[in-house]
Amino acid sequence: MPPRLHFRKEINVLGIFEKLASAGGALRPRRPLLCAADAAGLGCVAGYGLLAWLAHQPGEPALAAFLAIVAWTALLTFALYAYHREGKPLPVGRLIFWAVAFRICGLLGGPFYEDDFHRYLWDAYRFVQDGTPFGAIPEDYFLDPSVPERFQLTLSQINNPHLATIYAPINQFAFLLGYAFAPGSVAALQAIFILCDLLLIALLLRLAPARGVLLYAWCPLVVKEIAFTAHPESLGVCLLLAAIVLAHGKHLRSAAVCLALAAGAKIFALLLAPFVLIRGRLIHWAIFVGVLALIYAPFALLGGSGLATTAVFALEWQFNSALFALLAVPLSSFHARLAAGLALLGFWLWCYRRQRRAIDAVPRGDWIYGATLFLAPVVNPWYFVWLLPFAAIYPSAWAWTASVVLLLSYVTGLNLPDLQLHPYAHPFWVQPLEFGAVAVALGWDLLRRRRSRCTAT
Repeated sequence: MPPRLHFRKEINVLGIFEKLASAGGALRPRRPLLCAADAAGLGCVAGYGLLAWLAHQPGEPALAAFLAIVAWTALLTFALYAYHREGKPLPVGRLIFWAVAFRICGLLGGPFYEDDFHRYLWDAYRFVQDGTPFGAIPEDYFLDPSVPERFQLTLSQINNPHLATIYAPINQFAFLLGYAFAPGSVAALQAIFILCDLLLIALLLRLAPARGVLLYAWCPLVVKEIAFTAHPESLGVCLLLAAIVLAHGKHLRSAAVCLALAAGAKIFALLLAPFVLIRGRLIHWAIFVGVLALIYAPFALLGGSGLATTAVFALEWQFNSALFALLAVPLSSFHARLAAGLALLGFWLWCYRRQRRAIDAVPRGDWIYGATLFLAPVVNPWYFVWLLPFAAIYPSAWAWTASVVLLLSYVTGLNLPDLQLHPYAHPFWVQPLEFGAVAVALGWDLLRRRRSRCTAT
């Protein structure tokens, strides 16, 4: 049974940061501990600084250099986590300081290996022009002379221009905010999502010990996908964690609102909705459904909401899949998706039943999102940002192994000097290495758990 976590009644996120600078007295860590955190932080900054420099060179960074930096920063983070074992308090101020420094490196470096940010910038421009980013498709504007020059290049770089945007309304408002600060600037979006990520870390400090939060705050995947590449996952996950904190503080109405906002950022949040509102009454569910409807209704009335493109994505696309790839060998694409969906439903029901017996525990989002991703036809590395905060609360070898090896998904024909390989295809060894490493780590977790049970009895 998962541990019961206790929360203060007050929800004061900003107060967390105020206390970090004055972490003195009996809780002040000894100087060797500060030195260990600073040494690891400096090593990671050197890696991310080099990555930022490589991102500004002609072409994309070499895959070998990128993967070496990922391995280096992950090794330092895991070593520091191991060093601050039980009885050695982690200096939280240093944790935050270096986490901010890593994200500044990402802000200075900018996106690489990704072009999704062009869609974000274009969506914001259409939002301003039309009152909605949904409905029209980018390729309709290829020959439109009214498109400003700064957005013509953005338009030419959008992937799948024959499809309307897939990004949900709350993300669209974030894109619009970036446009308000600097039209056509990806740096504005990076800054917004970095701030969301830092707020996420502050919320996570209410749910997990600092040693666990270190794994998320210093995670190379998080730094790359949010700080460098400006994926909007931090916004939805931040709202989801806020809902969990509020729900455990008995602020269920506010939790329902935050949960609806999270679902309005990405439908992934719906998977945890019944777990977050497990104490809720009909009024709380009505607030959740009502707020979610209010988020989508204005856009639906204006001609679209992104759900049609989401359906195309769910039914047709496949990339870097794990268990789904095995199911797709004997089954058709449709039947493989159906089998994966039924398997996920069965596992989800088991998790919900388990949660009913441990109602005060934080939901096992690591299990639920882990099962979702490894059964999904598409496994992009930034999707894992939804899982990792829960892996900070419930640390496991498999989750943090996955946080490193999933970045091998960038080893594609698009980033390799191999003209024989399809742009989004992997060499034969990539997926076996990715998911084989995760399977080995999962086996280690299960063996360790079995040994601890035997020791306890």
